[in-house]
Amino acid sequence: MAADPNTQPLITHLIELRDRLLRASGAIIVVFISLVYFANDIYQLVSAPLIAQLPAGTSMIATDVATPFFTPIKLTLVASSFIAIPWVLYQIWGFIAPGLYKHEKKLIAPLVISSALLFYLGVAFSYFIVFPLAFEFFASVAPEGVTFAPDISSYLDFVLKIFFAFGLAFEIPIATLVLCWTGATTPESLRKKRPYIVVAAFIVGMLLTPPDIISQTLLAIPMLLLFELGLLFSRFYVKQDEIKDEEAGTD
Repeated sequence: MAADPNTQPLITHLIELRDRLLRASGAIIVVFISLVYFANDIYQLVSAPLIAQLPAGTSMIATDVATPFFTPIKLTLVASSFIAIPWVLYQIWGFIAPGLYKHEKKLIAPLVISSALLFYLGVAFSYFIVFPLAFEFFASVAPEGVTFAPDISSYLDFVLKIFFAFGLAFEIPIATLVLCWTGATTPESLRKKRPYIVVAAFIVGMLLTPPDIISQTLLAIPMLLLFELGLLFSRFYVKQDEIKDEEAGTD
């Protein structure tokens, strides 16, 4: 029996999607295998900002028997995913690019590259700026008689949450450009809503960071600056009605 011509393209797209997902997953696995031998070294690097703030004579602890083994492995797997982000985004781009118009490719390709760079920038900002200040604050407010010695598993959960929070927060310029480009909003409308966005940034900072004013402020301020950066570049977007007219004229 001949295949239905209406379903054949869908099957082809699903097969390609599967192949793209396998390539992306394979890249993460390859990076993980390459790094797993250095799992303890990677954890030591990530925990360095906290260790620098521990009181003299104290160290991090492990409250579960298997934690010293599984925690560095978990961190290595997450780090492998971070490292493979450019390749994963490339696979996503390879899947959606054939269905885009020429002007859409010119817009989305730089956005894909910029989104990866901004995510890495957010992670670096949290590691080099936020962690030293936040851990110094946490160590200084410990009640008298309480030894500040965090569990290694709890610490990993904490830093991963901060990494993702800052990584995603630094995508604000990309989100702003996409919203303007798709016609969901305009730069002028966003400027009028700036006071509400300021309040929203601090609320998001409160929800995504630990309950201390330092982390919240260090997340909210970059979010606002990145929002202004997105507004600055959103002036160069192409309006959808103009795009449609251009495409209609070229048909």
